[in-house]
Amino acid sequence: MKPNRLTLTVLTILVMGCILFLQAGCEEEAMKPRTLNPDWFQQQTWAAINQQGSQQASQQVSQQASQRMVTAAPGIAFEKVTHNFGDVGPETNHLCEFRFTNTGNAVLKIGEITKVCGCTPFSLDKAEYAPGESGTLRVRYYAELPYGNTKKQLFVHSNDRRNPKIALNIEARIAAKVNFEPKALSLSLKHQNGGCPQITLSSLDNQPFSIRSFKSTSNFITAAYNPSAMATSFVLQPMVDMAKLEQYLNGLIEIELTHPECKTVTISVNALPRFNVAPHPIVIREARAQSAVTKKVRIQNNYKDAFELESVRSKKGIVQVLGKQKLNDGYEIELSIMPPTQRNRATLFTDTVVVKIKGGGNLEIPFNGFYPRRTAVSRVPINNNTTTNTTTTTKSAKDCKTCGPKIF
Repeated sequence: MKPNRLTLTVLTILVMGCILFLQAGCEEEAMKPRTLNPDWFQQQTWAAINQQGSQQASQQVSQQASQRMVTAAPGIAFEKVTHNFGDVGPETNHLCEFRFTNTGNAVLKIGEITKVCGCTPFSLDKAEYAPGESGTLRVRYYAELPYGNTKKQLFVHSNDRRNPKIALNIEARIAAKVNFEPKALSLSLKHQNGGCPQITLSSLDNQPFSIRSFKSTSNFITAAYNPSAMATSFVLQPMVDMAKLEQYLNGLIEIELTHPECKTVTISVNALPRFNVAPHPIVIREARAQSAVTKKVRIQNNYKDAFELESVRSKKGIVQVLGKQKLNDGYEIELSIMPPTQRNRATLFTDTVVVKIKGGGNLEIPFNGFYPRRTAVSRVPINNNTTTNTTTTTKSAKDCKTCGPKIF
């Protein structure tokens, strides 16, 4: 059954009425005055305070963390930075210690330890130390000659930002503990036993010792001793091999002792040669190939003994004898030197002049000749259109001498 027109009209009016009624109710509710919650302001205030407190607490925690990061640092503090051994004997070993503590609040890391002159070897148990932990740096000091006050240094590098490099000083006075006389021997080829005096050894600190060994250059001087004898003084009677002495002329005597502060006594030995040759060696500079140079050499006897020259020759034939003249105290020889042809850019040529003494030995006089140094010519511009020649000479570099570390 289909609804009629009237029924539809009535339904439409009812729906519209409901809509208008609901709209009117909403407008009436909206027009009513609203009342505020009395705790609203307090709630808002506490919320703001809590938020501000949280921010401040966060900032404080951040500042404390930053402060901990800044103050968390190691610190190295030595009980002493200088150790003085006082009087010590030459060529002796000594041990000292430098104690330190990590005074910071972070791990202390010991880095490189540098030393001077190689005379202060060190030992360290480890490289890292916790806050409050202590360590010991052990140093072995070697006392060298000459006599007198001496000072060595160590430099300790660490991660202590305030003291990244600390100098440690080692001081001592090197003094003789055993006196010996004479300090040097001046011998003569004309006297029996070279005119060598006796050698005396005396303890300066009343410490008894014994003689362990007696050595000399090429064994040209010997002495009898008892290695088992202990005393505070000894007297030695050296024996000189005159043939060896004339051959070597200069050398050393080393006497090893058992004294705790004096291990070795060293005595220099010098003998006056029988002949004096001047110049010695013979040298010519700026030599030109196949251009002869004349030189005069004088030979004298240091002991004022008469002598005669039997012959004069050169080993390579570069030097020729022009003549010789007898003098009151020797001879004067005139030599002609013929520089050979320069080969392979050589800068030096050599020879040896052999002078035979009648009834005696031979004198060998070395000879050194130098060619002119080669120069390199380069053209250096003066202006846009002019050049000039400049000459440069190459110089040979010398190696620097450095002292190496002593290993014990």
